Amino acid sequence: MCCVSKVNDRENRWNGQKASPKTSHERPRGDRNADGFEEAQNEHTTPFPLKHRGPDWSGLYQHGDSYLAHQRLAIVDPASGDQPLFNEDKSVAVTVNGEIYNHEELRKKLVNHKFRTGSDCDVIAHLYEEYGEDFVDMLDGIFSFVLLDTRDNSFIVARDAIGVTSLYIGWGLDGSVWISSEMKGLNDDCEHFETFPPGHLYTSKSRGFRRWYNPPWFSESIPSVPYDPLVLRRAFENAVIKRLMTDVPFGVLLSGGLDSSLVASITARYLAGTKAAKQWGSQLHSFCVGLEGSPDLKAAKEVADYLGTVHHEFHFTVQDGIDAIEDVIYHIETYDVTTIRASTPMFLMSRKIKSLGVKMVISGEGSDEIFGGYLYFHKAPNKEELHRETCHKIKALHQYDCLRANKATSAWGLEARVPFLDKEFINVAMFIDPESKMIKKDQGRIEKWILRKAFDDEERPYLPKHILYRQKEQFSDGVGYSWIDGLKAHAAKHVTDKMMLNASYIFPHNTPTTKEAYYYRMIFERFFPQNSARLTVPGGASVACSTAKAVEWDVAWKNNLDPSGRAALGVHLSAYAAEAPLISNVPSKVIDSIPRMVEVPGVAIHT
Repeated sequence: MCCVSKVNDRENRWNGQKASPKTSHERPRGDRNADGFEEAQNEHTTPFPLKHRGPDWSGLYQHGDSYLAHQRLAIVDPASGDQPLFNEDKSVAVTVNGEIYNHEELRKKLVNHKFRTGSDCDVIAHLYEEYGEDFVDMLDGIFSFVLLDTRDNSFIVARDAIGVTSLYIGWGLDGSVWISSEMKGLNDDCEHFETFPPGHLYTSKSRGFRRWYNPPWFSESIPSVPYDPLVLRRAFENAVIKRLMTDVPFGVLLSGGLDSSLVASITARYLAGTKAAKQWGSQLHSFCVGLEGSPDLKAAKEVADYLGTVHHEFHFTVQDGIDAIEDVIYHIETYDVTTIRASTPMFLMSRKIKSLGVKMVISGEGSDEIFGGYLYFHKAPNKEELHRETCHKIKALHQYDCLRANKATSAWGLEARVPFLDKEFINVAMFIDPESKMIKKDQGRIEKWILRKAFDDEERPYLPKHILYRQKEQFSDGVGYSWIDGLKAHAAKHVTDKMMLNASYIFPHNTPTTKEAYYYRMIFERFFPQNSARLTVPGGASVACSTAKAVEWDVAWKNNLDPSGRAALGVHLSAYAAEAPLISNVPSKVIDSIPRMVEVPGVAIHT
């Protein structure tokens, strides 16, 4: 689903014939945008730039100088849940991208309200009537929404706690405010736009942001709750079960790693008896992608056979991936190296999944950030550093793994749900004394040991032992090691040493330090030449998906700054040989205020 909303615009650009917020896409070739750069004209240019996110229905609502537009991907109540949604007298209108898992519980609290549909998002307008803008914290789910109150022509905008759904906000020279699920819905009409911060609320009355999500772990104080494996297990099982809410065919992304395998195991265990099982059958469908002979394909097939799922295995070649890079960058809207590496196979797989008639998948993103699962956590010096690093990475997830999972699937009208990022589960996991998360090989504790131990059940095993204790593989590695090697070789053919010498002058902000990064940046700038666009992508040093701060944990990493898990020298079983960086001491301007977290799917599709 997606929403594009515009308020307080001086002219009506939408009418009965053309419900498009992007008329400037039709400019003749050679026009320049506000930054003075000639805009790229290509096959992606379209007056309906977000239709891919919601192919099931198009909705448009206008009140005065305010406009709400919506493309629907119907998951719950596909017959009557078209948007915008309204309260009883239609004085409050809402466009929503997301899923409200506790909507039935919330409906019971709204006894004096009448609902028009069975959509889970139908509760939002009524909650606003009852509780005002403070109702947002009552929502259990993933969401981005715009709510228009026609009684005083005010509006509020909100985004879910972690930023699982994507959202951007922009401002026009004419005083208009724009909201869109993707950057491409704003980049031609706004003088400035930026990422809408997760866990925040924006109101037209205050003209500012307010954080509505402020859990105790946000302060980064060190928790001390003793580790209880059964409490952790129950919390994650509940997170998975609530995400089985669907009226359409669904499946799980399965890479054969710990995280996606646990998601699949729990889903298979509790699917029977659910409404989804009654509609679509109790045998779970699983999906995996990889190069021929890749680690993920082998492990995923073994897990699928163990769980008895209907398994779908998709193969791609390095050339298939390279051919899709431009489409991936256009849809994912980033130039971050690891995000692009991991988004490409997920993008290719999502297209195949949608062709099978599946509209929703459950994925495993977030586990590595919560439990310190990336291989560089082996070098965490103490529990305090480990805990702060996990906090930083969760806060930055919307820039990386959430961005990838949301947009790589939405590009084909597919929805991804991520139980590891359930609000209640995060609270349980982040309250645990981080000493339990420390990796101690002499005690047999590898990365994510407390999660593995929680599901190590001898009587009713969730997974085979060797899968439960399989070493972490980042998605971009697990689909096949030659994938990243192939990308680097391809970039080297298109980016010369001479180009790299001038990189800091061509790209003074977040200067690319490798030919692969330079190659992605050139493509990104063609699609999104505005300064606002390049500022939405964080930068900074990283090894194996670390933040820049964690690079200091091992002096050997400073000369091996690659986001692949194989860059964790002395940790990964197939680690790279140490190598010197292509460029050193580049005078680039890097966003250091945003936590570096990079994406790699450790979940969902990969582990």
